[in-house]
Amino acid sequence: MVAGETSGDMLANRLLAGLRPQLPDAYMHGIGGPRMAEYGFVNDWPMDKLSVRGLFEVLMHYREISGIRKQLKQCLLEEKPDVFIGVDAPDFNFDLEMELKQAGIPTMHYIGPSIWAWRGGRIKKIAKAVSHMLVVFPFEEQIYREAGIPVTYVGHPLAQVIPMDIDVAAARAELGLDPRFKVVAILPGSRISELKYNTEAFVRTAKILIDRDPQIQIVVPMAGNEQRAYYIKLVVAAKLEGVPILMIDGKSHTAIAAADAVLVASGTASLEVALFKKPMVIAYKMMEASWQILRHMGYQPWIGLPNILAREFLVPEFLQSAANPEAMANAIWNQLNDATLQKRLHERFVEMHHTLLRDSAALSAQAVLQVIGRA
Repeated sequence: MVAGETSGDMLANRLLAGLRPQLPDAYMHGIGGPRMAEYGFVNDWPMDKLSVRGLFEVLMHYREISGIRKQLKQCLLEEKPDVFIGVDAPDFNFDLEMELKQAGIPTMHYIGPSIWAWRGGRIKKIAKAVSHMLVVFPFEEQIYREAGIPVTYVGHPLAQVIPMDIDVAAARAELGLDPRFKVVAILPGSRISELKYNTEAFVRTAKILIDRDPQIQIVVPMAGNEQRAYYIKLVVAAKLEGVPILMIDGKSHTAIAAADAVLVASGTASLEVALFKKPMVIAYKMMEASWQILRHMGYQPWIGLPNILAREFLVPEFLQSAANPEAMANAIWNQLNDATLQKRLHERFVEMHHTLLRDSAALSAQAVLQVIGRA
């Protein structure tokens, strides 16, 4: 298995939760994170080597990433595993899967890339690379079936992990927050590249909110020690260390549960916020050269998963130069103070949660067992 970032580690954890009891003695290895390790997964390389986003950012790390893929491919061609499962990370996994499939090794891919959003031509490559797709959104099944690719809709694992009803008081108590005052969670991203481009704008947004209401409590969860150190470095460089922010290690779900509103970098985290039924503002910044290329490649007007699933701008999106602190602070301020909007978003997010709720651990494990002939 190969998972390239924190969200992939979480997804693979749910698959392994269903698969490990069925295959207690199987040797499972590759590239993954701590949640996969809970089920005896062995890391051949650290996952953060693959956690790079953006065209030019990837190019800067291309030689190292390419070297890892080459070594892993050679290892797997010699080992001939019963199945290879790529978990997201399509740019790394699809080329690897194609060569493994050609060598007679069954390949699966967990979470289809956003071919319904951009680069739809990739489905031809997927057909050559993947023996069986595991998809997390219901509308994806038809896309792959029409392309002749075996597919199973397994629901989104987050819909199982995140409870339908949220205990806000317990989350605030766990973080030591004052229950009398409003809470805003800031999630600038788990990748170093995301922190690089999002941190200053996100913290300046927090400063504007606190200037308007000094009793607002700001919480920022950090994915790891490296991210924490880099975040602090960026805040100091921007001369924003005086902004009163509670930084916590991990516990991103607790931070979201405690919040009245969330400022979140686009990606899986925005879906997590929706499943916690929280008002949010989605923002994203990246290297300008990458943005100039990517902004012309989309098929639809939304980038945030909640908006894509809703097929409308359910929550505001601020991208690149539009992601300025004043605009983001105004949008969050509106969400904090509009009870009608809060109620409408809650209702829509409950509907979304039910749509995505399936026994993903059991369904994904069953699909793997069928592919390896052990169902």
